Amino acid sequence: MREASAFAPGHITGFFQICDQAEDPLRKGSRGCGASIPEGVHTRVSVEPFEESSYIIRIDGRTTNEAIVSENVLDKMLGRAGQPYRVVVEHELGIPLGAGFGSSGVGALTLALALNDALELGLSPVEASWVAHVAEIECRTGLGTVFAAMEGGFGVLYEPGAPGIGRAIKYDRSEDLSVVYVHFGPIATSEALSKKDLRRRINELGGRFVDEIMNDLNPRSFMELSRWFTEHVGIMTPRLRHILGEMDEAGAPCTMAMFGEALFSLVTREEANGVAEALRDAAPGHRVRVTPVEDVGARLI
Repeated sequence: MREASAFAPGHITGFFQICDQAEDPLRKGSRGCGASIPEGVHTRVSVEPFEESSYIIRIDGRTTNEAIVSENVLDKMLGRAGQPYRVVVEHELGIPLGAGFGSSGVGALTLALALNDALELGLSPVEASWVAHVAEIECRTGLGTVFAAMEGGFGVLYEPGAPGIGRAIKYDRSEDLSVVYVHFGPIATSEALSKKDLRRRINELGGRFVDEIMNDLNPRSFMELSRWFTEHVGIMTPRLRHILGEMDEAGAPCTMAMFGEALFSLVTREEANGVAEALRDAAPGHRVRVTPVEDVGARLI
């Protein structure tokens, strides 16, 4: 039996443009801006030769048959193995499912990296990440998360595509920044990406905002553009609308994570405690987290 483990940071997106018209899935994706956080997904795999290929997927210790992106990655990777294997996958989540933190893409990426190592497939990390990117595209659970999780940091993806194909600019002082966030529940990305009217609203502003922030990548501009994007897209729940109103009254920058019932702020470390206090007052009874920006992307551990 062979084992391998990988970790990738979660990622919060403030605004984006859907770019899924290319025929090549490696060139499909998004243009967008966001930040990675230290909380993410650890994935451990154990593999052993078997009579026929099979797998078990556990998320936080519970066996599941609903991890469709992980299943897609497993099918693709096992198809490269040259012989059948029995695989056990253990996903440990430090980020909530479906709440705008990139859990599906991050889980797919860590699985692809760990399987590549355990199965001794000989792919480079970038080539392994392509499997995860295509799985997300095919399952309609995300567009640019795999690229962002490979890169880490606070940055803007200005040319769509998988890692090694898309192109990005990273903020060079991520160590000076903090992310303040609170989450309440999921919003189905696959449903959102399939709604024509929502796609239109996203692309009306997303691409223009990417072009704008490329010229001056900084947290203040990012928060302003992200808030305008949130208002324009128009999928806030009444709870998020109420809390954002409270944050506005407190003079604290805040916006919605795309896509999830979650709110966040990207600010300097000096500003973080004040923003967190305002968010605790606006969302009593809910856990408000303050984290640094995670500047290192996905890796084997």
